[in-house]
Amino acid sequence: MAVWALGINHTTAPLDLRGRFAFALDHIAPTLQGLRQSLGHSGGGTSRHPGVETAIISTCNRTEIYCAGDQPAMDHTLGWLAHSGGVSPALLRSHSYTLEDSLVARHAFRVASGLDSMVLGEAQILGQMKDAVRAAETAGALGTTLNQLFQRSFAVAKEVRSSTEIGAHSISMAAAAVRLAGQLFEDLGKIRVLFVGAGEMIELCATHFAAKNPKQIAIANRTLERGEKLATRFGGEVMRLADLPERLHEFDAVISCTASSLPIIGLGAVERALKKRRHRPMFMVDLAVPRDIEPEVKALGDVYLYTVDDLATVVQTAQANRQAAVAQAEAIIDAGVQSFMHWMELRSPAAAEGGVVPLIQQLNAQTDEWRALEIARAKKLLAKGEDVDAVLEALSRGLTQKMLHGTLAELRAGDAEVRAQTAQTVSRLFLRSQSKTTNNTNGL
Repeated sequence: MAVWALGINHTTAPLDLRGRFAFALDHIAPTLQGLRQSLGHSGGGTSRHPGVETAIISTCNRTEIYCAGDQPAMDHTLGWLAHSGGVSPALLRSHSYTLEDSLVARHAFRVASGLDSMVLGEAQILGQMKDAVRAAETAGALGTTLNQLFQRSFAVAKEVRSSTEIGAHSISMAAAAVRLAGQLFEDLGKIRVLFVGAGEMIELCATHFAAKNPKQIAIANRTLERGEKLATRFGGEVMRLADLPERLHEFDAVISCTASSLPIIGLGAVERALKKRRHRPMFMVDLAVPRDIEPEVKALGDVYLYTVDDLATVVQTAQANRQAAVAQAEAIIDAGVQSFMHWMELRSPAAAEGGVVPLIQQLNAQTDEWRALEIARAKKLLAKGEDVDAVLEALSRGLTQKMLHGTLAELRAGDAEVRAQTAQTVSRLFLRSQSKTTNNTNGL
């Protein structure tokens, strides 16, 4: 199997270009089906049963396509994505990155661990990746290879977060927004704050701003029920998006992050709000991709508008304090990449021809047979009323004897040289530290 990935992120593509390739989570399934059918026509399968595994991760900072198939189809994947965003393949290529095999694994592990994020060590991306994997599973687009890739990326991310301080010094987007607002307003306790949207990012921002006890908090959302839940939590009010233009002037700070494909706060609405405010300054943060606030608003003299890209310099503080944690995380990722590539090698045709895969399958079948025999024997003893502890002891002893019988027989057979070689093999297989046993063969 070949594994390849194509992506754009906050370091390779400007905000407006990224907005062209933002896929809402509820649209991922049909999008994946379209991609798989396109790849199927290119030779990776049939349109009815595409043979290529696919997954799409789409956040405000990145859109990435992961694929696995018999042969890499990077150019076709890039062409499909360019067409979906309405740009030329040449333009997309100039702002994208392409990866194959071990580089795909390394990138996925770094993304899951927060090492490739605008906010180094942020944890939100891990949840977004898990949502993307669930969407791919639901769409039937995920197979054994990509499933292994992502499950291992989650395991690596967990180890990075538990073993290092990668996230200890990070400044979140929400905290950065509060910091910038504090530079404009002397006392955040005297301002009125409007949050547009009710998703995870808005909830995080509202939590940070609420800690400053602003004079008023309001939530504007397309669905009132979801907005009411968030407003109730922070002691605020809720309004409909349709009422936003008429009430915009009431607020000193506006933070927006919705899944709208078009801007919901236009230049005209902000100009009218400023006139009603008699040009008192407005602080605005647009965390959406595509944009929620028309970019022309930034040119207004009394508006301080920041996008996700504008916040990059704010969140990249305390860099020196994080270098040691990054080095630790990269070492963990290196080990994870080696483990994944070893797993891939075991599934290759060469490994199959060498008898490795069939041997593993035979071992699994033999151990399953032994386990079934011992469980059946234990059930009979329990049915006869035998003591549970005694039955469990007999079960474990029976399994141990079956698994060690051949090994012990080989250690006793042959001449001294053969026994010495067998002893070395047995020591390596049975007596090594469990912590070194990292290769997962269950997926074979």
